[in-house]
Amino acid sequence: MKSKGFIGTLSLVAVGIVFGAILVSGFGWVRPSLAEVKIGENDDPLTVLSPEAISFNNAFIDVAEKVTPSIVQITVVSSRENPHKGFDFKLPFPFDDNQPFEQKGGGSGVIISDDGYILTNNHVVANASKVSVGLFDKRQLDATVVGTDPLTDLAVIKVEADDLPSSNFGNSDDVKVGQWVMAIGNPLALSSTVTAGIVSAKGRNLRLIRDSYGVENFIQTDAAINPGNSGGALVDLRGSLIGINTAIATDGMTSRYIGYGFAIPINLAKSVAEDLIAYGEVNRGYIGVQIEEVDAATAKAVGLDRPTGVLIQDVVENGAASKTDIKSGDIILKVDDKEVRQPNELQSYIASKRAGTEVRLNLFREGKEIERYVTLKARDEAAKIEPVLNNEPEDVDSKMKMDIVSFDDLGLTVKNMTSGELKEYDLENGILISEVKKYGKADDQRLITGTVITEVNRIKINDVNQFEDLVENSKGEAILIKYAGKDGFQRFVGLEIPK
Repeated sequence: MKSKGFIGTLSLVAVGIVFGAILVSGFGWVRPSLAEVKIGENDDPLTVLSPEAISFNNAFIDVAEKVTPSIVQITVVSSRENPHKGFDFKLPFPFDDNQPFEQKGGGSGVIISDDGYILTNNHVVANASKVSVGLFDKRQLDATVVGTDPLTDLAVIKVEADDLPSSNFGNSDDVKVGQWVMAIGNPLALSSTVTAGIVSAKGRNLRLIRDSYGVENFIQTDAAINPGNSGGALVDLRGSLIGINTAIATDGMTSRYIGYGFAIPINLAKSVAEDLIAYGEVNRGYIGVQIEEVDAATAKAVGLDRPTGVLIQDVVENGAASKTDIKSGDIILKVDDKEVRQPNELQSYIASKRAGTEVRLNLFREGKEIERYVTLKARDEAAKIEPVLNNEPEDVDSKMKMDIVSFDDLGLTVKNMTSGELKEYDLENGILISEVKKYGKADDQRLITGTVITEVNRIKINDVNQFEDLVENSKGEAILIKYAGKDGFQRFVGLEIPK
């Protein structure tokens, strides 16, 4: 009996050992204690960063740490016309429809001096009745609007504080497409947000400012910018401020970022800020010309080896350019040795200069480069864009014929004008464009039915026969046409003549 009991006990022990092993190894039914868990104790990294990679990574960290304290969050209460004003219905509570309607908004700003001056966008503080600023150290301060400049969408506000962390200005002229940049601001009410990307393009003109004197020369970046970033900083990897974030490309529905943002170059912003702080407004100088990009056809027509510079279409009467030897049809190649390829490049540079400043222009005229000096004038609100005539017009009545000529390869039909028609257009000479065929060469160059061709290659046009001869003699080349409308506008355009 004892032998049987011993054997039974031994069997139970053996079964227990086997069953325990199964539990531990086979099915995971028995879990280890917390003290036995070892997580993340592998000290070997997946890869070893090179010193260059570590330095590159640290550059972003350093910039974020140093620049973020100089970025503020701006909250604005602004007034606009009451949306209920004039509605013929009664509200269930007392309501004065003559009172302005208030709304709350905001954006970002950059501290530009340790005594409290802050640079932001005009559209952030426009029509503000109350402005407050949230600092990086959590302080909330009231701010006053020092000055605004709608033509560049910039503004300066001021808080009463000392020893604030201010930004270091860079040189936006040195910015290169492809270089790394960081955008710092307060998008979507998320304070102190940092994003990174590259400069995607320079010199963008988005036509956001609805004023013929508006200045747009944006730096384009793919660093994420969203609503609330307006007025924030675009900085390089040295932490230098190179732009003020202003606009975004959106899907038109959510107003959220879809790939690109745009910043005002800091060189322009700095000059605006200095004037706003000193005078409360911008003392901006103007050349007094209406300009347009030089396209390939126009370059060929005037003899330039490549499309560059900006074409002077008209000269402002009594403007700065009218006081010196600058003519419509001239092409501005450089200003103060700075090459200009687009109208907004010239506008941006001139916008950084005060009235009374003298600038040097390198012009292309009749196949030659010439140099002229212009003393910039302040904007005359009553100034009218009118052509400054270069030569005395000749009497064309004796040459007038009622001919009509069509140029099928140009998609253009012109006719002679009567004395009455010339008087109606307030012109001394010219031929009327009576038809422009859609998608033809003339249409591509934006020649318009109902306007008058007054010059070709600076030769005054008196009748269609003269125009036809010039076209025939220019086959395979390009001609420079000057045309005018009833409202007084005049414009130059290049037109290539097929062989």
